[in-house]
Amino acid sequence: MVHKIQIEQKIPSVSKFRSVLSQLIACMSPNLLLLDLGMAVSFPTIALPALLNATEGLSLTQVEASWFGSISYLAQPFGALLSGPLVDYFGRKKANFLVNIPHLIAWILMYFAWNVPILFIANTLLGIGTGIMEAPINSYVGEISEPTMRGALCTVTQIFTSIGILVMYFLGTIVDWRQAAIICLGVPLLSMLLVLLVPETPVWLLFKGREKEALKSLCYLRGWTTVDNVKDEYDKLAVYAKSLQNCEICLATDDVKNEQCDHVRMNPIKRYILKIKCVMFCKETLRPLTLVILYFMFYTMSGLIPIRPNMVNVCGAFGMVDNGKKIVLMIGVITVIMGVIVIGIIKMTGKRKLIILALLGTGLSSTGLSIYARLHVPDSVSSYDPATFPIEKSYVPQALLYSLAVFTGLCIPWVLLGEMFPFKSRASAQGIAAAWSYVVTFLGSKTLIDLENSLKLWGTFAVYAVFAFVGTIYLYFFMPETEGKTLQDIEDYYKGDLRIFANDPFINYFKRFKRKQSVS
Repeated sequence: MVHKIQIEQKIPSVSKFRSVLSQLIACMSPNLLLLDLGMAVSFPTIALPALLNATEGLSLTQVEASWFGSISYLAQPFGALLSGPLVDYFGRKKANFLVNIPHLIAWILMYFAWNVPILFIANTLLGIGTGIMEAPINSYVGEISEPTMRGALCTVTQIFTSIGILVMYFLGTIVDWRQAAIICLGVPLLSMLLVLLVPETPVWLLFKGREKEALKSLCYLRGWTTVDNVKDEYDKLAVYAKSLQNCEICLATDDVKNEQCDHVRMNPIKRYILKIKCVMFCKETLRPLTLVILYFMFYTMSGLIPIRPNMVNVCGAFGMVDNGKKIVLMIGVITVIMGVIVIGIIKMTGKRKLIILALLGTGLSSTGLSIYARLHVPDSVSSYDPATFPIEKSYVPQALLYSLAVFTGLCIPWVLLGEMFPFKSRASAQGIAAAWSYVVTFLGSKTLIDLENSLKLWGTFAVYAVFAFVGTIYLYFFMPETEGKTLQDIEDYYKGDLRIFANDPFINYFKRFKRKQSVS
């Protein structure tokens, strides 16, 4: 017994601070990618007021302005669909390096843009680059973090998106859009330097059979510790990675005990198609993918995101008291603050309650804006025509818009991407979910002018409120609690029977009533 105690004393434990710090440092390169992403998606917000019907230099018409504000979202799905294969082929670390290249080119083109087509090409490249970033970021952060830290770390990474948006809004108040573009160029350059200092994810290394590198990576990610301190976690990861080596086709056909797999002799193209079918069309992938893409749709269309490119002018159309650029800057501040608050409360509330309540809040805020516009904003007002803006000013719509920003900031759809999908389909599923998100964002941004022309401002926000309320109901029934669960736990859950997660007296009563009927 004495000898055993002496041995245990020779293995110093790693402090929680060191473990958390090492994971935070490893996340810095993805964080800078998200900082750049936030700057890219909010760039039209500061550029459109200067470009719309400009009297000198580059000028955009109303239709061109609506396209400029949304074209990057249209391009993002193409990048998102490429991100999955890129991550699987090059690995998470190298992919995080390569995805910076489109934005490097885009920011340079944006600064030197000499005509409208170049402006559109640069914004399209920003969209493609933003789409490519999704799978590398979410895969890397999800796979390097401890289960108890994953929710907080994924939320921290999302704060950098909010900071990027805030930085761009701030730049819009002190420099013109060309100068803002060249300042943004420094972010992808710094991200490429930082990615050289962090390790590859242990799971990907184990999957590739690189055990020594995986062990070294895990030691780094758990506080620069020794092998003894990570042995238990490494053994579990090794078992998980070994299970990933099984032929996906055999697993899908319940033939996992077949040691002499004949699928390796199949035609490569046919085998690849069959493999994709087995990996992507299994319930442990389709179920979370369905939930995530629906959540993205409800979240995106709940009010704030569709108006983002034209937000400065929307503030003017509502007759808000403060200057539109100052309001947009304040919304950026609110978004960052909400991201920090989420880190603190996500472990207390869990993801499920937070997601449901936040989406409900966006619905109530959009409803308030709709009611105010119906009562106080003339139907002749259009956010794309500053000449129609009302003279009467009020703090009410401004407060409601800030409320919408608060609840939108509490929504965490991107956090789910890092943990909801099984390893073999994770990168591809993340790419598909991100692509779908950008398609919906494009449709929301592009149709803002059409909704305003058809339904006016009050009808536009009424539509956004409906999306939020329907989404709240859907998530109440089908959103599981994933906080504190391991990736294996989540994967095993989705392999089981479909369950409804609502846990309140009404639902429990309904279930008991249904069981009584079936018995009788």
